[in-house]
Amino acid sequence: MNYKDMLKEARENLNGSCKACKACNGVACAGEVPGMGGKETGSAFTQNYKSLQDIKINMRVIHNVSNPDTSIELFGKKMKAPIFAAPITGTSLNMGGKLSEREYITPVVEGCVETGIYAMVGDTAVDQFLMDNLDVLKENHGQGIVFIKPWENHDIINKIKLAEEAGAFAVGVDIDACGLLTLSMHGKKVVPKDVEAIKELKASTKLPFILKGIMTVEDALFAVEAGVDAIVVSNHGGRVLDCTPGAAEVLPAIAQAVKGKVTILADGGVRSGVDVLKMIGLGADAVLIGRPFVTASFGGGKEGVEMYVNKVIGEFEGSMRLTGCQSVEDIDGKVIFG
Repeated sequence: MNYKDMLKEARENLNGSCKACKACNGVACAGEVPGMGGKETGSAFTQNYKSLQDIKINMRVIHNVSNPDTSIELFGKKMKAPIFAAPITGTSLNMGGKLSEREYITPVVEGCVETGIYAMVGDTAVDQFLMDNLDVLKENHGQGIVFIKPWENHDIINKIKLAEEAGAFAVGVDIDACGLLTLSMHGKKVVPKDVEAIKELKASTKLPFILKGIMTVEDALFAVEAGVDAIVVSNHGGRVLDCTPGAAEVLPAIAQAVKGKVTILADGGVRSGVDVLKMIGLGADAVLIGRPFVTASFGGGKEGVEMYVNKVIGEFEGSMRLTGCQSVEDIDGKVIFG
């Protein structure tokens, strides 16, 4: 299997819900929610991609970095690279329904473990999907992170307990999903959270607690006040609110405000190892990659996921070599041009 063949197979298995474009930039699927696109005009998705592509990096070749170390430790886990598969759930809601949730997520979890990184899994309007995801985590010794939608707090806390029982090594809430169309279409009540509500969720578990959907300095400071362990700078892939900036545009200011106070993860338009380097150079500690894992799993199963992860890690290592960074800790603003 090669990458081109994988994309072709993904187009067929995604059953019209995703075109598996050569450049996953949100143009061809604008407004396709439900589906894999961005909401309304699709500009929040396309801006994620464009803003990251517009970032340029400083090439440095006079140094002694010949064998960069791409590894990192987060949430008590050693990882081959600072990359997570983002929590994407809902095969029958958004991915054409040809594959079941288990058929989609099993290759993602197993392929990530095999390549030395970890997957995040989530829940959605169909309650069974979370249970399927948790079963797959159990089968893989809990090697993953569980994200829960922003239901009423008592429902979230119940689901956190299920994640703990499955052996997950961290949990989170994607609070930006309070604007997710696929949930409201199914009559599922999701609500924004204030600082006190987040404190209650954090206090309900001993696992590292992650808050996903931070796009302003103000919200980042509120998250720190609430005591969370990590934030994800993210606009939910452009699927919840039209006309937001790209994650790469807001990340530097957020990092300046809270770096060192909380672990900073970021997603939005990350497609390659160069993109991983850019996000870390802009202030992230690690990144999440979303839609490419869908096409990898639908197009090649576990083999497809492994091929994609190894491709990105190889690109990331090459980017570190050509910017003079021996370790992930060496990647900072000096790699960013301008």
